[in-house]
Amino acid sequence: MSPKNETAVLAVSLLITLGLLGAGAWWVTHRTPNTSIGGLFQGDGGSNDKPEATSTQISFGEQAITEGTLSTSKRQGIEALAQKNYQQAVADLTTALREQRNDPETLIFLNNARIGQQKSYAIAVVAPLKTDLNGALEIFRGVAQAQTEINQAGGINGALLRVAIANDGNDPETAKRLAATLVENEQILGVVGHYASDVTLATKPVYTAGELVAISPVSTSVALSASDTQSVGARQYVFRTVPSDYVAARALADYMLTQLQKKNAAVFFNSQSNYSKSLKSEFTTSVLTRGGQVVAEFDLADASFSAAKSIEQAVNQNAEVLMLAANTAGLDRALQVVQVNRQRLPLLGGDDVYTPKTLEVGGDAAVGMVLSVPWHIDGNPSSKFPSQSRQLWGGDVNWRTALAYDATQALAAGLQRNPTRAGIQQTLSSSSFAASGASGTIRFLPSGDRNASVQLVRIVPGQRSGTGYDFVPVPLP
Repeated sequence: MSPKNETAVLAVSLLITLGLLGAGAWWVTHRTPNTSIGGLFQGDGGSNDKPEATSTQISFGEQAITEGTLSTSKRQGIEALAQKNYQQAVADLTTALREQRNDPETLIFLNNARIGQQKSYAIAVVAPLKTDLNGALEIFRGVAQAQTEINQAGGINGALLRVAIANDGNDPETAKRLAATLVENEQILGVVGHYASDVTLATKPVYTAGELVAISPVSTSVALSASDTQSVGARQYVFRTVPSDYVAARALADYMLTQLQKKNAAVFFNSQSNYSKSLKSEFTTSVLTRGGQVVAEFDLADASFSAAKSIEQAVNQNAEVLMLAANTAGLDRALQVVQVNRQRLPLLGGDDVYTPKTLEVGGDAAVGMVLSVPWHIDGNPSSKFPSQSRQLWGGDVNWRTALAYDATQALAAGLQRNPTRAGIQQTLSSSSFAASGASGTIRFLPSGDRNASVQLVRIVPGQRSGTGYDFVPVPLP
């Protein structure tokens, strides 16, 4: 996280932005303190809201996708852009961005306005804007930052990068309809998205049939690694810049067995979440293959779930470690486990537990918990991305922003090699493909998975987050 003064600037900026985006989003943000832009570290979540997929959910800047009252300058800029009055749109959106520095929608629209009638390549970024505003804004910031840097450097072989924003409500059916719309739009050459693993899984057949590359910066389920077809010559169209649950689970299992020197674990998971089930399964397999065992499993979605009874049962079955494979929907019950455990047994967790709520609610009981996350801002001191993002947004960003940035850079590298849908797919699928990103070199396995490791972090007492506790990288052994 940033030093205390930067955190204060960020908090003020975020409250202004979210207040203008709508009172509902403001309330959600306030009940969980934020120390990074758009909310800290929430993982592969889901939603029960199911808005219809319509043309109003896709915009190059002719209409706002985020809900709520717009500032006068942003509203005027959007109106000017819709009328193709690009000079006026640039002026108004520049003012709007000055007023709300950390609003990525405004920056993307401003970049599009600056392009005007110039040659450009178009991509889309899809996120659940109306159901998970914080998570969507985090993704949009990564795309907006990459777009800004690419265009400021002269574009891609002389063509600038134009970005459309789309909202899928984090709902599989809505997302499938939206994916079909993007496939039909021939100017869209690639997609950054989707968010929850269940949503990305639902859209994978659509992108594959439509031969349009999509890169998810968030979805981690191992089910995405499976090919849609076993036929000879089958091509991969859905990639991801986030490592799969296989990688995260293996890192957690290795830490338990070698660093903690414990062999018996109890796992808490949500049976209603593909992500949660995937992480649980991969952790169990990794532990078993290395001589340990999972002695108990507890379903956070069970109506009769009791944290106290579950922990006692785990202890009676000789559990030495508690592993929290919770998704966002199961986080509250997972935090009950943290509170009841009170450091009795060591705690491990996946990236959905990596939230400010864990720090705030877990408190002293969460100290020492180790989580596996795709990226941490302090994980690579030599990286330029943290300082560049702070300069652009006025504060620290999290892993979701970093990996959305990487997804955009990967698409840009594909466009540079061959600016067609087929060309991008061939470039990203090549064994020799490599591109530079926020989290290091971007490479893909034949499955479309990111060929990268994860970062383990530990909860310790600290002041950077404003909760009295912080996530810090775990040093390599």
